[in-house]
Amino acid sequence: MMPGLTGDPGEFDDALAIANAGRYGQAGGDRITDAAPRTPDAASGTPDTPPHAGAGWSDPWHAPWGNGHRAARSEAAAAADPTPPPPEPPSEPTRSEPAASGSAASEPTASGPAAPQPAAPASGKGSPTSPAHRHSAHSPWHDARAAAAGAVAGPLEAAAVPLGPEALGRVLAGALTALTDLPSFDTSAMDGWAVSGPGPWRVTAPSTLAPAATAGILAGQGPTRPLPAGHAIPIATGARIPPGASAVLRSEHGETVEQADGGALLSAPGGARPGQDIRPRGQECRNGDQLLPPGTPVTPAVLGLAAAAGYDELWTYRRPVVEILVLGDELLHSGLPQEGRIRDALGPMLAPWLQALGAETIGPRHLADDEGVLYEAIASSTADVVITTGGTAAGPVDHVHPTLRRLGAELLVDGVQVRPGHPMLLARLDPADGAAARGRSAKRARRPVRAPRTPRHLVGLPGNPLAAVSGLLTLAEPLLGTLSGRTRSEPRRVRLADGVHGHPHDTRLVPVGCRTDEKGAVVAHPLHFNGPAMLRGIAAADALAVIPPGGATEGEPVMLLGLPWSPGATNPYTGATGGRA
Repeated sequence: MMPGLTGDPGEFDDALAIANAGRYGQAGGDRITDAAPRTPDAASGTPDTPPHAGAGWSDPWHAPWGNGHRAARSEAAAAADPTPPPPEPPSEPTRSEPAASGSAASEPTASGPAAPQPAAPASGKGSPTSPAHRHSAHSPWHDARAAAAGAVAGPLEAAAVPLGPEALGRVLAGALTALTDLPSFDTSAMDGWAVSGPGPWRVTAPSTLAPAATAGILAGQGPTRPLPAGHAIPIATGARIPPGASAVLRSEHGETVEQADGGALLSAPGGARPGQDIRPRGQECRNGDQLLPPGTPVTPAVLGLAAAAGYDELWTYRRPVVEILVLGDELLHSGLPQEGRIRDALGPMLAPWLQALGAETIGPRHLADDEGVLYEAIASSTADVVITTGGTAAGPVDHVHPTLRRLGAELLVDGVQVRPGHPMLLARLDPADGAAARGRSAKRARRPVRAPRTPRHLVGLPGNPLAAVSGLLTLAEPLLGTLSGRTRSEPRRVRLADGVHGHPHDTRLVPVGCRTDEKGAVVAHPLHFNGPAMLRGIAAADALAVIPPGGATEGEPVMLLGLPWSPGATNPYTGATGGRA
């Protein structure tokens, strides 16, 4: 085992990267700093490729042949440089960890990288073929998230929906304003007596103020006569305060004494100050006040507030419809893994996760590793967003890129500088006019119909489970946030309880648990089992910590990506004023 490792299987890739990065960098604590100058990338102008990249280069993330294919040298170049090119790597690199779901080799190992073969954009302009450009073509993590959030101009169409389950999980398309004062009249906050003036008070028969009242003024009854000064009348919580009443005396604070004339006299040692235990009209809001801004997710509490304010329906954005396509011949859907086949971990996980983000889901549908089957499924889908798992790399059964080229899709993000999950992608399926779904099954599909004005998108997730979670939070969540009308709030930053190794160039997403330290401050504890094929860490996590290239030291604040079900973490798509941030 390499020095400094704690025994966590998920740390192996980090140690391997750091060891190989030492060929052109120096380790300092938990950070990696470049020790040698870089040669600017010929295409991008960025110093991405180490000057000695070539024969003998062994960085498992940045081998010179990029995705396993290199361009043949021209005769002139061969004559000018007699040094033979590096050997062709295996077409199927050995992965350091077995995939638990999907068919794509989504994570690199010492034997070679698994970067995706970039698809040609819809414009027909080819991607760089120089192997040194492969990694630089990947989007920085922050840029990829911004591209996903900005892939559409704004939310889907808005409509009025009745209060109830149909509205739950949607987002307010307009401000929720009060249609009346709340409360709409002065009400009693306690069971007791409504009293007028200072005591003692003569208890009045309820029927003298409200003919239908027998046991006192109850909720829903409206007294028709004022309460005379020096009198009291029994009243229930929530009942309307009679005119002339100055306070409510709680039952436990008053004492009645029978009088010789058959009446009763109420007294209170502490008296009753004016306004005591009365909820005045408009205490919560006045008619026309803004109760909630646009962009607020509709929760059960929002439904209750809207009902109290007089609403029968809410003006909300339509929920994005997401179809989930799980790819892979090797996947089992029940029972134990056997005979080289493994359980599908993503199918059961993605639908509830997406629903927690406010989406309406179709599937998951399980597809064989067949390009024609994948093409038909994507072309005939009527969903706003199609999510695929696996098949985003360049292996023999990785069909996502060829299918997107065949569909004429526009690649918006093709690989991201993040670990795990770098082969993720985002494509616009209707780059020209957002036309209706194509394919033989389009007429037969009985699925929610999307608005023609909003183009469909596809998010390609890697097949390894934690790598797929990384793609979900990097690309799918920002895209769905814009489509649903949720706005991005500033992510929470929390100090790390322990240092975390970083990748030399890429952002890392590491599961963390949020705990309170001895000073009462929240700190993030990195969790073990954070390899790309593992779900044990994320299952126990409150959030994913965003670790910058080079790593982060103990006590350093890092950004957290909240999980929808974790109360201690921050979801970046909480309610705020409408539209996209």
